[in-house]
Amino acid sequence: MAASEEVALGSEHVEKKKKPPKRYWESADTAEPEDVQNDQEGKRAEGESKDVSEKEEEVDETIKESFKKKRQKHGTEVISGREDPFVGDAPVPEERLKKFKRGQGVKPSSGLRRRLKEAITRSEAASDLAQKQAARYDLLLPEDAGFLEGDEDEDTCTISQDDIAAAVDITAGSKYFNLVLSQFGPYRLDYSRTGRHLLLVGKRGHLSCIEWQSKKLMCEMNVMETVNDVKWLHTEAMFAVAQRKWLYIYDNKGVELHCIRRFNDVLRMQFLPYHFLLATASATGFLQYLDVSVGKQVAAICTKSGRLDVMTQNPQNAVIHLGHPNGTVSLWSPNQREPLVKMLCHKGGVRSITVDQTGTYMVTSGLDKKLKVYDIRAFKPVQSYFLPAGASCLSLSQRGLLSAATGDVVQVYRDVWGSTPMSKPYMAHRVRGSVWGVGFCPFEDVLGIGHGEGFTSMIVPGAGEPNFDALDANPYRSARQRQEWEVKALLEKVQPELIGLDPGQLGKVDRASWEQRHQERVERLGFDPLAKEKFKPRTRTKGRSSSGAVEKRKKKVAHEDQRDVIRKTVEQNMEKEREKKEAARKAASHSERSALDRFRK
Repeated sequence: MAASEEVALGSEHVEKKKKPPKRYWESADTAEPEDVQNDQEGKRAEGESKDVSEKEEEVDETIKESFKKKRQKHGTEVISGREDPFVGDAPVPEERLKKFKRGQGVKPSSGLRRRLKEAITRSEAASDLAQKQAARYDLLLPEDAGFLEGDEDEDTCTISQDDIAAAVDITAGSKYFNLVLSQFGPYRLDYSRTGRHLLLVGKRGHLSCIEWQSKKLMCEMNVMETVNDVKWLHTEAMFAVAQRKWLYIYDNKGVELHCIRRFNDVLRMQFLPYHFLLATASATGFLQYLDVSVGKQVAAICTKSGRLDVMTQNPQNAVIHLGHPNGTVSLWSPNQREPLVKMLCHKGGVRSITVDQTGTYMVTSGLDKKLKVYDIRAFKPVQSYFLPAGASCLSLSQRGLLSAATGDVVQVYRDVWGSTPMSKPYMAHRVRGSVWGVGFCPFEDVLGIGHGEGFTSMIVPGAGEPNFDALDANPYRSARQRQEWEVKALLEKVQPELIGLDPGQLGKVDRASWEQRHQERVERLGFDPLAKEKFKPRTRTKGRSSSGAVEKRKKKVAHEDQRDVIRKTVEQNMEKEREKKEAARKAASHSERSALDRFRK
């Protein structure tokens, strides 16, 4: 009994396979394994299996036909056959496109040559594509700028730095610190373009280079003479120091690389990163440009305005702005000996100048205790504010915050060029000594303050740009990436001759000079080559329309036209000569005859 039960259980449950579901694209002969088909053949009749397979083949054919019709109808290879509700790329909002717009587009005129028109069209198409792609990828930027907000009836300028450092995380709170350096002050400062390194220089010769976020000291020394200004060059490996008499170049280890004696009595410096130019303003009234890539002086301009101790640059077009004691501000380029623009800004001397990142607004402060905002595009004042003690140092952040130093107090303002005048500062901070220099750190919400008692790093929420361009200035680049960037920047260096007020002027055609060259060409050839359409030979068969044969026919027709023009010109000249001889003969016949007339031919 036990054996019979085991056999019965084995015959019912052992090695029984489940049939997999059949798909519509599978045929009847490949859909099932042979052993399953053999089991089914033992359970059902042979005629029934054939009928079912034929029906399944018919169903498969009808499904395939329906899918083929749907694909032909919609024109797309989709499995479901439904229409795509989102055809093409997603539209980009106009406001986001304006953010990445770079100047006005160039439209080719009718008088240009065909190749020049094609080049301009391709350039504009590439520019539009880059603008759209940048606006589209702007959605992927993870960070956003935020400003400090107070409670109800609370001014943000009353919030102290200690309260801000205690409220934020440890990393952000460590960015607020003080360096007590009372022996060699007052101090000036300069941040590198990546925002990772800081230069501090005291009036009495103390010089230090710091990787300020990790508080790592790279070099420290005393040059044992008066120092007026300091500037980073194209990388954090070199910097320039304007000492009492000459200009010096050091590396980040403190080793002196160059002593440039042609640049003497330098008071202020600005470095143009895309041109590799170091612009210096001296006490003798000279504006000099040094090309640091080759070590040569590009230009030396006598401004005839006396001592130059107020200087800044326009990041948008690399034009240098100088402030003068008579209240004027002049704009300079290394290509001209005269200022590009000279405008009267204050009734007293100019104390400080700064320009925003877009090159649209310029902020000035003067001895008349006024703070003025100018629109550089129209050279007109936008806003004017009165400060009781005036502003000695100005600096604009990447997000448009303005820092103004008055004595030992530093105030930060928002929306200084807005339609509504500002009534109170955004933030304020008091330091131990009189402020000598201020500067915002790139890509960080930090304001550096150099004063008589050392250096102070102040937290200013919303000051830095949260999203950086890694191909231009990468704060997290390695040594290898810095070397590769330096080589690429040297290859793409912009020449000093291209510095001007309007950078978009380079893409335009000088119509007057083109017409003048065309007129000279017409006078030289004796005919206008653009007066009529060019000859276009018709297409011939049997290999007679090759490129060489077509060019020969074009030259032949051009030579024939030129011969006709030359023949007409020669005939006209001969006719004029004939008329001249006839007129001379008639004049001679009417005059009195002398005894020598018989010898004339």
